[in-house]
Amino acid sequence: MLRRTVYLASCSIGARSVELDRAMAQMLAEMTVGAAWQAFESQVSEARDRFAALIGARPDQVAMVPNASVGAYQVASTRNWETRSRIVTTTAEFPSIAHVWLAQRSRGAEVVYAAPTPESYAALIDCTTRLVSVPLIGYQDAARLPVAEVVRTAHAAGAEVLVDAYQAVGVEPVDVGTLDCDFLVAGTSKYLLGLPGLAFLYTRSPERVDHAPRLTGWFGRVDPFAFDPRRLDFPASAARFETGTPAVPACYAANAGLRLIGKLDLATVHDHVRRLTEFAREQLAEQGEQVRAVAPMRRGAHIGLIDPDPSGLGHRLAERDIAVSPRGDVVRLSFHYYSDVDDVAALCAALRDARRTEPRASSHVVPSREAVPCPPLN
Repeated sequence: MLRRTVYLASCSIGARSVELDRAMAQMLAEMTVGAAWQAFESQVSEARDRFAALIGARPDQVAMVPNASVGAYQVASTRNWETRSRIVTTTAEFPSIAHVWLAQRSRGAEVVYAAPTPESYAALIDCTTRLVSVPLIGYQDAARLPVAEVVRTAHAAGAEVLVDAYQAVGVEPVDVGTLDCDFLVAGTSKYLLGLPGLAFLYTRSPERVDHAPRLTGWFGRVDPFAFDPRRLDFPASAARFETGTPAVPACYAANAGLRLIGKLDLATVHDHVRRLTEFAREQLAEQGEQVRAVAPMRRGAHIGLIDPDPSGLGHRLAERDIAVSPRGDVVRLSFHYYSDVDDVAALCAALRDARRTEPRASSHVVPSREAVPCPPLN
């Protein structure tokens, strides 16, 4: 795939790998034998173990969920909002997570929005706060949120904290012990190089709930293979938050991606990506493009290119074999360990060409400026 495409869309879905294709072929091959479900269950267990190891958790602290929104719902729906009613979220939250919090208002929750600063969070966290939600990296502009400060403030007030790490896992070290969070959600379809359909919910203390989950299924039982329709029991582990059969293809894909990521030193990956995003920002600015301002040390793995028609620009870049991810008022340009300075050079050239052929003149280009060559990244 990387021979055909300059792939800058991992913040949306990771690049397709040879290992992913092999995993899909393996699943299809195993469907031809009688013990296919035995193989499927092995993949589910392996994915849980690999993700737990990646974030420094125990497997019994990790639940398999179809997406991060269901993970957030399983947290919210097992909490009582009568005594402590406040949920503190942020304007930088991915809407799907924020919508889960808003849906709890019918159960008595009060949802308030902080700006993505420690001071704004602190001003809203008080003795009525039950849950604080904070993304590790913002989905739109890749700004790093002050998770450590927010966690300290929340815990001092007796509140629990959920961290959305979807835009971080796979391109930087993420450790739940270091974060000191109570919950963490993330999935496999972005920088973990898998497919949509599988996410994970980390819970520090799975048994600490106000009441049992209302959304459940046979994988949420003490013994899923008891097949007793009259008995509803919940294990002490995070599996209590699971529902029905997981998306099996996504589990195969998750293990392919997690094996790739597991071979890397994620601190090295983070440093590589940080330098590359800053290099790309400098080169884009040199040729007159507007990029969302985020300090290099507080930036995640992508940059936001401001454009009046992000979707249209995304299509024009795709015609030039540049894969990007439009969101809101920006075109997201994301980088992984497989990205390099040649990708930045190709992006710059494609943008110059796309600007020349736009239906109307763009305010993002300085026409008189000569093309700036992309020097090697040391």
